[in-house]
Amino acid sequence: MSNEGNAHVWNARIHSNGWKTAKGGTAFVIEPATGERIGVTGIGSPEDIDDAASSAAQAQEAWAATPFDQRAAIMREAARLLKERAHEINEWNIRECGSTRAKAEWELHASYEQLQMAAALPMQPDGALYPSAIAHRMNLCRHVPVGTVGVIAPWNFPILLAMRSVAPALALGNAVILKPDPQSAVAGGLLLARVFEDAGLPTGVLHVIPGGPASGDALVRHPKVGMISFTGSTGVGRSIGEICGRMLKKVALELGGNNAIVVLDDADIEAATSSAAWGAFLHQGQICMQTGRHLVHRSIVGQYAARLAERARSLTVGDPFKQQVHLGPLINERQRDRIDGIVQTSVDAGATLLAGGRFSGLFYEPTVLAGVTPDMAAFREEVFGPVAPITVFDSDDEAVELVNASDYGLAAAIHTRSMSRGLALSSRIRAGMVHLNDQTVNNEFHVPFGGMGASGNGGRFGGPANVHEFTQTQWVSVMDSPIRYPF
Repeated sequence: MSNEGNAHVWNARIHSNGWKTAKGGTAFVIEPATGERIGVTGIGSPEDIDDAASSAAQAQEAWAATPFDQRAAIMREAARLLKERAHEINEWNIRECGSTRAKAEWELHASYEQLQMAAALPMQPDGALYPSAIAHRMNLCRHVPVGTVGVIAPWNFPILLAMRSVAPALALGNAVILKPDPQSAVAGGLLLARVFEDAGLPTGVLHVIPGGPASGDALVRHPKVGMISFTGSTGVGRSIGEICGRMLKKVALELGGNNAIVVLDDADIEAATSSAAWGAFLHQGQICMQTGRHLVHRSIVGQYAARLAERARSLTVGDPFKQQVHLGPLINERQRDRIDGIVQTSVDAGATLLAGGRFSGLFYEPTVLAGVTPDMAAFREEVFGPVAPITVFDSDDEAVELVNASDYGLAAAIHTRSMSRGLALSSRIRAGMVHLNDQTVNNEFHVPFGGMGASGNGGRFGGPANVHEFTQTQWVSVMDSPIRYPF
């Protein structure tokens, strides 16, 4: 591991045409579990973004013209290096982001799969032939790179949620400017820049520039950046979408969620509470797919609540770098205070605290609230913390109504012994992903991933969906002999 005095190639730098000093200054890397300074990174300025955009535009054309097998080989080598450097990357994920070791290991493997998937993209069939009403004309529609893609990645799954966009965008011939969150700049940015650099990616094709709102705004507004891929809050996503709409710029928005697990009267309560605890408390609940609302049939709600609270009380909270724990620290005090405010406000409004509801420093106990009604903050808001609010329903229709009461539409889960009943309900739920007899936090690299409503703008990541996200369609018509028109 590092501290601010150690000499690393990325120490106090950004990656933009090699490693250089950022014009926006530097920032300390703070370990959430201890408050210790464990590194220092460069912070990009709008001027750094401008330089990167000009460089990326120049490098992209040659990169797009690189034969597909050579682009694929670089993706595969990056995947190999990611695995080879797993120990270093995982330790940064644990210390910088508060990840448990199991979460860090899973995230690295999922990022490895993203790279392997991306390596296969350039060799897939590209385009289609369409018939023509004009004799001897051939109509070809093909996918061409956007140009430069700006990727703005969050701090909660910093490696995976960067790689999910960076890898396919590069593989399909785009240049990329990645802006990781300053709270995850090393694990989610600078170490990835080293991986691609050592894998042989040409200079200027990938720029990694940690930064705050000013550099993000500069990236979104830059005329040489043809697309923005943003993962983060719905509020910021709306603003980015508005700017990109005015500029007629392509944009992929993967935003927040207030995801529901629906537990029907015929559910296996032991299995349902196992799924619910995992979905609610994994990575301290700091996941856009977190199981944030537990909708339980009245006939079983007492058993469900008691068992879920028992599971919550059995979980260990602590420093994931120093001990084996189930939950690590929250990312910062602002997040902690917001989560605690939602819990206390809901209790004041009549919810019953069955477990948790306390914190020490940034360590927040897994919390279960019973008697939560739709007017309470714990139901209405995306908590983004280790809180499981339980709401009662009496019929399948009421369950659907409660799920769809949220503006969000990212993920949902249904527990039932009847697959036909579960499938019928899933078709009525407004969510981009619905999982039967599972929990809401699911991701497979080859399956299209995305939300509806306030959870996104309809785009999808994963497998073939990446081709549509990170390219544009071009129509080319061909005539053996030119047409002679009457003018």
